[in-house]
Amino acid sequence: MTSTTAFWLAGREATGDDRFDVTSPWDGRHVASVSVPTDAQVEEAVAAAHAVVEEFAATPAHVRAAALDHVSKRLTERTEEIAQLISAENGKPIKWARGEVGRAVSVFRFAAEEARRFNGGEAQRLDTDGGGVGRLALTRRFPKGVVLGIAPFNFPLNLCAHKVAPAIAVGAPIILKPAPATPLSGLILGELLAETELPAGSWSILPVANDKMPALVQDDRLPVISFTGSDKVGYAIMDSVPRKHCTLELGGNGAAVVLADWASEADLDWAATRIATFSNYQGGQSCISVQRVIADAAVHDRLLPKIVAAVEAQVTGDPSDATTDVGPLVSEDAAKRVESWVDEAVSAGAKLLAGGKRDGASYAPTVLTEVPAGTTLACEEVFGPVLTVQKVDGEAEAFAAVNSSKYGLQAGVFTHDLQTAFRAHRALEVGGVIIGDVPSYRADQMPYGGAKASGVGREGVRYAMDDYTYERVLVLTGLAL
Repeated sequence: MTSTTAFWLAGREATGDDRFDVTSPWDGRHVASVSVPTDAQVEEAVAAAHAVVEEFAATPAHVRAAALDHVSKRLTERTEEIAQLISAENGKPIKWARGEVGRAVSVFRFAAEEARRFNGGEAQRLDTDGGGVGRLALTRRFPKGVVLGIAPFNFPLNLCAHKVAPAIAVGAPIILKPAPATPLSGLILGELLAETELPAGSWSILPVANDKMPALVQDDRLPVISFTGSDKVGYAIMDSVPRKHCTLELGGNGAAVVLADWASEADLDWAATRIATFSNYQGGQSCISVQRVIADAAVHDRLLPKIVAAVEAQVTGDPSDATTDVGPLVSEDAAKRVESWVDEAVSAGAKLLAGGKRDGASYAPTVLTEVPAGTTLACEEVFGPVLTVQKVDGEAEAFAAVNSSKYGLQAGVFTHDLQTAFRAHRALEVGGVIIGDVPSYRADQMPYGGAKASGVGREGVRYAMDDYTYERVLVLTGLAL
């Protein structure tokens, strides 16, 4: 009889009446069976989280920091095991899965560090005005309440970490809902959290079916929602709960701009290598993968063949093989969608220079040029290993091309000029501008999020902690300042 992976209800293992199977997108093999919480168990988790709000907020910083340190340490100790699990359920090449575990290690370590120094309070003397003589304001931050964290499939461990670690750091109870396709990486965090001394009810990890989520989203006992996923779902969540605090990370249409001063052979080789790698890493299933290359006419004709060659050199195949660069997409349906978008663009006049072929859930790394502006590929987030290249005349046209997208998550600008870098920072309507590299660079401690349809709020440990809390002022009176 196949064993069933339990979920985590108010800090303890539990199983429900039903279960679902997790299969590998690479070869369809059975990875695990996961238990599904009943409606009564979901209610129990919500009630427990709501009941522990005050207790958890008052938990000493050293207790929360120690728990976060413990998770970071245990992730390090179990890196290879967890990387294999990520690769099995997600189809991510093992080298990228190992990197994801390493990032999660850092997220929990950053959170432990922030927990120790967060909320020390900011003192402000109020006698700068006559009515404030003898008064001092002390401003501290307090949790808004229980966090409902909804995580995606593409970084099934690290994006769960970005929900859970900041919540624990500030003392906010969290209910984490991992993606249905990849629940195992999130559930393994429960094993590690259960080894800590965090209060019961302060965390639950529930693989709730998507069609059961509206009731959770609308539950008044869950005042904070942190969602990572599509803009369609994210904005539907926000529209359904206009009085809740929502942090939405909704994806992008990442552009890499290569300007005229990035002109040496070494420069162009570097740009081509980085573009090829990060248009295809994670199978292109990253919100900040390179989807668009916008190249100045002065370098375009030399850069394009280098990009095509670098893309064709990407090693595709079995994600468990350490030499594999590009594995399958999360499902065959996802690969069929990517195929349909590319076929539509080619039918509309785009030129296919590499790839363009599907094999089950795998899609070959693909390069296109002359993609018509009205095609789906030009407008939406492809979330697959597909890259378009566009020629422009000068910096202003390049920056306008970046801003033509409805998305604004991050952009990369290949330039050596400091003044250009600052102009890009001012002009580009995105959450992050990466100079000298692709838009796919993310440090887990920096603020991460977007403008326009890429969402609202910021991830990045300290910035999520701010999102989960609010300022409360204490005014002291009659002091000799």
